[in-house]
Amino acid sequence: MKFQMNEMMKQLQKLQNDMARVQTELADKTVEAESGGGMVKAVANGKKEIISILIDQEIISSNDKEMLEDLIVAAVNKALDAASKMAEEEMSSVTKGMVPPGMNIPGF
Repeated sequence: MKFQMNEMMKQLQKLQNDMARVQTELADKTVEAESGGGMVKAVANGKKEIISILIDQEIISSNDKEMLEDLIVAAVNKALDAASKMAEEEMSSVTKGMVPPGMNIPGF
């Protein structure tokens, strides 16, 4: 029984270390999403932070403030969704077989 507990503790420690490593790596991985046919592009990292927003000069010149705001929101939402999916995939590769399906791990 003690041997099983020691092995379980080792596995949990490895899982914790692997998850910490993936979290660190996610800060350096990025995804890009666009809206308005590429008029607005948003880049997010795997920690679900917006890194940059690129806006085409044509949409700025149009003086259509509401459309620009809508395009920014759409691009940012797409980028955050893609970042979330990327983070989930990265974490699931670490936790595969260790964490029951559907179990929510805080922070992920």
